[in-house]
Amino acid sequence: MSERLIGNFIDGAWRPSRADELLDVMNPATGTAIARVPMSPAAEVDEAVAIAAAAFGEWRRTPPNDRVQYFYKMKGLLEEHVEELGCIITEECGKTFEESVGEVRRAIENVEVACGIPMLLQGYNNEDIASGIDEHMLRQPLGVVATIAPFNFPAMVPFWFMPYAVACGNCFILKPSEKTPMASEKVFELWQQTGIPAGVVQLVNGGKEAVDRLLEHEEVGAISFVGSSEVARYVYGQATAHGKRAQCQGGAKNPVIVMPDADMEMTAKIVADSSFGCAGQRCLASSLVISVGEAGESFPEAIKAAAASRKVGYGMDKGVEMGPVITAESKSRIEGLIGQWEKEGAQVIVDGRGCTVSGYERGNFVFPTVLENVDPMGEVAGIEIFGPVLGLIQVADLDEAIGLINGARYGNMACLFTDSGAAARKFRYEATVGNVGINIGVAAPMAFFPFSGWKNSFFGDLHGQGRHAVEFFTQTKIVVERWPREWSRKF
Repeated sequence: MSERLIGNFIDGAWRPSRADELLDVMNPATGTAIARVPMSPAAEVDEAVAIAAAAFGEWRRTPPNDRVQYFYKMKGLLEEHVEELGCIITEECGKTFEESVGEVRRAIENVEVACGIPMLLQGYNNEDIASGIDEHMLRQPLGVVATIAPFNFPAMVPFWFMPYAVACGNCFILKPSEKTPMASEKVFELWQQTGIPAGVVQLVNGGKEAVDRLLEHEEVGAISFVGSSEVARYVYGQATAHGKRAQCQGGAKNPVIVMPDADMEMTAKIVADSSFGCAGQRCLASSLVISVGEAGESFPEAIKAAAASRKVGYGMDKGVEMGPVITAESKSRIEGLIGQWEKEGAQVIVDGRGCTVSGYERGNFVFPTVLENVDPMGEVAGIEIFGPVLGLIQVADLDEAIGLINGARYGNMACLFTDSGAAARKFRYEATVGNVGINIGVAAPMAFFPFSGWKNSFFGDLHGQGRHAVEFFTQTKIVVERWPREWSRKF
């Protein structure tokens, strides 16, 4: 048990929680506790919300040009501490150091986009909608907003929402994952260094009690969430039932189509990076490959070699390409689903079960796993495994492949590998998913585009990042005005 206790950041200062329950934060590679995190009670959520509500009046009156000065400072601090944050993420999340640093870079991109809020907040107007009458549309902040973040990208995902919410004039509360709270702790230490006014950004650790209080609290105007589809549906339902805006990113089962004209060696390398990067624990990980025609003969051997050669270990060790999954329970669940796929008739051609890493025998390691002859109608083909597991399916033509994608319950991402522009256009036009990749394994939008998602992969209307985030964190006000001449002559 670690003696290090994570605190809450409330009213511009660090406070120890009054929680009765503390959970261990585990290093998933070593199996050792590295910190303890409080399960803050609802009363502490209430305190943070009350402080945010009190700070809102002054913050919303702060000119956008003045607000973004804190973001310029934050960008500099994140750049200065990018490697430190990378180490923290690797310690608590398990991904490789390079992946962790890349995550922080993505967070920085969102800060950079939010620095353009003076333009992004602009409304529009028309003169003379009727004789002597003008009409204007203004954007104004909502008030207090909150984000409930996942474990797998503890630094990046909060920045899909936080910079935009705050730059738009809202006051923001983050509830990080109890599995990975240390990256958020460091981020809020950096916010403190910017000198941003107390109450504008706050951090409350906790579990379901804290989440439910944020969903119910009448002063919280909007909720952003990323996690499994089951929990996303719950959060969306509770938030909207209590009159809040909600944007809830759910799970995925991301398919990749490989056409016969694709470069098999390069495609296999890209797909391996997509499927096994971050140990498959990302909502844009490729989890199914649909080989079309002759591609079904050559691709399995290519991906088999790419999977079997991937170096697995502790993310801070040199040369390691993939780390552990987050918990022992996750490892057990993933290995169980591999076994279930076998029972459905799939053949394991690369088996990552029961593997250990020398020196890290207590780690939660599942090595890259590939199964072929997967039944597309089977149960596991529709389950998000959230681990380094790739299933292979063979079909006759592109229409059949697109039909499988469009018949699935998830719609986060789908990718196509081909040399054919006609096939690429047909695919991007017809695929019912929110993020499309053409010869790309991870179609992750840049910060100035929304992180899209369709069907059971997203609940809501407006997504995180870019203009969608600005629209989500503001409400529009229409002003219709007339100034008769006899009134104007008085002044």
